[in-house]
Amino acid sequence: MSSITEYKELIAFHPGYYLSEILEDMGITQAEFATRLGTNTKTLSYLINGQTNITNDLAKKLSVMLGTSEEVWLNLQNVYDQKLIEIEKEKDFDKQQAVARLIDYSYFMKVAGLPKAKSINEKIENLCGYLKVADLRIMLKPDFLVNCRTGISEVNEKNIVNSRAWVQTAINCSQKIETDKYDAEKLKFHLSEIRDMTVKEPEEFIPRMNQIFAECGVAFVLLPSLKNSGVNGAVKWVNENRVVLAMNNRRLDADIFWFSLFHEIKHVLQRKTKTTFISYSENEMISKNEALEEEADKFATNYLIPPAALRKFAPTKYTSDEEIIRFANSIGIHPGIVAGRLQHEGIIPQNRCSKLKVKYVIEMEN
Repeated sequence: MSSITEYKELIAFHPGYYLSEILEDMGITQAEFATRLGTNTKTLSYLINGQTNITNDLAKKLSVMLGTSEEVWLNLQNVYDQKLIEIEKEKDFDKQQAVARLIDYSYFMKVAGLPKAKSINEKIENLCGYLKVADLRIMLKPDFLVNCRTGISEVNEKNIVNSRAWVQTAINCSQKIETDKYDAEKLKFHLSEIRDMTVKEPEEFIPRMNQIFAECGVAFVLLPSLKNSGVNGAVKWVNENRVVLAMNNRRLDADIFWFSLFHEIKHVLQRKTKTTFISYSENEMISKNEALEEEADKFATNYLIPPAALRKFAPTKYTSDEEIIRFANSIGIHPGIVAGRLQHEGIIPQNRCSKLKVKYVIEMEN
């Protein structure tokens, strides 16, 4: 080993480096210096070559022998240790650059108020602090934060990192929301009222929805979509009495918003407190809990549009927009949700019903 450690412009001098200079100035051998110091040549050799640290005993002996204070040598050791940490930190940051480049840092400047970074390593440091990880590469570890069955590959690394970053952002934002103790029965009682909100505008239903969820122990978070995350919604239990339900709040089709919302509500009602659920707009990642996901899908589908009512409606590819509107009005739901359902099931083509479907742009409260 060497008593000097270098990386880029960083240099760390071990206390042994200064001892070797002192030996040279004194014009004596290591063996003689060791004898004068009251230690053995092996210990001194290790010290000069940076293989061992200054102990309290060595600091005391050096201070007496050389007419210095003990603090001089202990401080040299401390400065060296701190510089080594700085070097290792810089090395770690360099290794994290590939992951950092997968993340849109500007999103966190806008949503989380992170400062403008002068370098990619500064971005890494800021992101690690905000996302509460010691290393951005942890975001790629299996089962970190979000449960997904797929393995890590070049194809889905972006989705995995960004979906987890989005969920952590939701958790961070939820800390500002006060909630009562979780109450499943109260949540079930309010489901019909939440469903009735589909025919209202966001500025009307969002405040009431926030109130309902908070009273039921659910911290409801609306976030802008994060590039490459593909996230529509997520559920994460903070503890036994509090759960975060997060939704994408920008440029989202209303039918997708409501389906995703009721899908996540079902995950809340499933109360799997050790599992983080996330719904995606694409199929890059598949949940490990297929049965629970299928149950949530079925709940959202059937609660929004009752199966018996849909069978009675018996839509076909020839069903008109007017007929869809009348059916939606008869069951008290937005016609865009019905149109989206029929498109999803291939009953009508995707280019139909453009006037019925709406997109929400819901601003996040500061």
